[in-house]
Amino acid sequence: MGMKPLSLEKIALVTGGKYIGVEDRRGELITGVVRDSREVRDGSLFVCIRGARADGHSFANTAFRAGASACLAEREIPDAEGPYILVESTLEAIKKIAKYYRSLFSIPFVGVTGSVGKTTAKEMVSAVLARKYSVLKTPENLNNELGVPLTILSLREEHEAAVIEMGISDFGEMSRLADIVRPDICIMTAIGSCHLENLGDLNGVLRAKSEVFNFMKSDGAAVLCGDDALLAPFEPGVRKITFGLGENNDFIAKNIENRGFEGIECDIVSKNMSLHAFIPAFGSHMALAALAAAAVGRELGVSEEDIRLGLSDYAPVGGRANVRDTGRITVIDDCYNANPNSVAASLASLCAVGGRRVAILGDMGELGLAAEKLHFSTGEKAAALGVDLLCACGTLSKNTYDGFLSAGGKCAEYFEDKSALIAALPRLVSDGDTVLVKASHSGHFEEIVKALCEL
Repeated sequence: MGMKPLSLEKIALVTGGKYIGVEDRRGELITGVVRDSREVRDGSLFVCIRGARADGHSFANTAFRAGASACLAEREIPDAEGPYILVESTLEAIKKIAKYYRSLFSIPFVGVTGSVGKTTAKEMVSAVLARKYSVLKTPENLNNELGVPLTILSLREEHEAAVIEMGISDFGEMSRLADIVRPDICIMTAIGSCHLENLGDLNGVLRAKSEVFNFMKSDGAAVLCGDDALLAPFEPGVRKITFGLGENNDFIAKNIENRGFEGIECDIVSKNMSLHAFIPAFGSHMALAALAAAAVGRELGVSEEDIRLGLSDYAPVGGRANVRDTGRITVIDDCYNANPNSVAASLASLCAVGGRRVAILGDMGELGLAAEKLHFSTGEKAAALGVDLLCACGTLSKNTYDGFLSAGGKCAEYFEDKSALIAALPRLVSDGDTVLVKASHSGHFEEIVKALCEL
C-alpha cells in the first residue's frame, strides 16, 4: 500500500498555491513527496528547494522525465513538462502539506527531542515498537523543518505508529515542528549544553524544547529523563513519566554492566514491570535510551518480553559510536556530534574497556559564552575517568587539554589543526590501543578516523 491519497487540487488548496498545468490533471493523486530528483518515482511530487549549492527549480523537468506527477515551486518554471503548484515558499508549503497529511492518521505519534541521545532514543523506541506495530521512524537524523515534514509525508496506509525525531537550535522552531507532528507521547532525553549561542542558558534550552507540550492533547504523555536537574521538577502540562538511574523515577535502570564493545546489560524496573535487558551497543548511556523505549512500549501496550526482544534488536545509526577493529587498534568513531553530556558519556564508555585508552577530542560547537569553561571541565572529566592519552585538537580544545592536565591527567598533546594531529598519529597510537574520536560534526573528524583505520 502507498500514501493516503492526496490530489494536486488538494495540495494547491492546503498550501494556498496556484495550480499551473492542464485542467484534467488537477485530480491526479500523488504517491510520494521527494526533494531530490534522483529519488523521483512515478507519481512523485517533486519539491523544488533552493539550497546553498543547487536550486531544485532547475531540476523540475528532470523530475518530470523521471515520472514525477507534479512539482511544488516558488517561482515559475519556463517550459514545464508537467503541472506544478506555485507557492510563495516551498519550505512553508511542505510544512502545510505535512500538517494536513498528519491529520489523516489516528495512529500513535511519538516525538523525540532533547539535547543528547535523540537519535539513539528514536532508534531504540522504534526497535521496541516494531515488535508489535508497523513503524515509520525518522530516517538517519532528518529532524529539522524540512526533514520532519518529509518524514511525515512518507507515512503509508499500513503504518501503525510513527516515531519522529525533532531537532531545534532556536526559539519558535519547536512550535513549528510540533504543530506538524502533534505527538501523543513526547520523549525528552536531557537538557544538556547545546545550542547555547541562540538559547542563552539551560533554562532557555528547556523553554525552547518544551514548546512541544503546547501542541499535545490533554491525554498525552511526556516521557522525561528524571535524572536531569531541570527536567525532574518540570511540569509539562500533560501526564509525566520519568526515567533514569535515580530511585525517584518511574522507570529505573539497575545493575548496569558495561560489556565494552559487546554492549550493556541492565535490569529495567517500574511499578508493574521488571525485565533484564541486553543492548548490543557500545556505551553505558544506552541504558537511558532503553528506559525511554521501555516507557513508551508500556504506554503503547508492548509486552515485557517484546520490550526485551526489541532492545536486543537495536542497531546504531551510521556515524554514531561505530566500533571498528583495524587489526592493530580499535577505533570508536563517534564524530557525528558532540556536546559536554555526550562527550562525558563516550569517555565513560571508553574507560570501561581494557587496554590503553586514547581520546581524540575536538571542539564542541554552539556553546556560547560558556564554551571555554565547558571544554575545560570536559578535560577534567577525561582525567577523572582514567583516559591514558588525550589528544585535543582545535581552538577551544586547548581548554580541554588544560583541564585534563590540571586534574592530573597522565599524557596529553594539543594540536591547533587536524593535519598536525594526523601527521602525529603513527607516533601517538600503539598496537592494541582503543581510540575514541569525538567532535562536533563541523570539525570533520571523520578524516582522523580514516587516517587511524589506515595506520
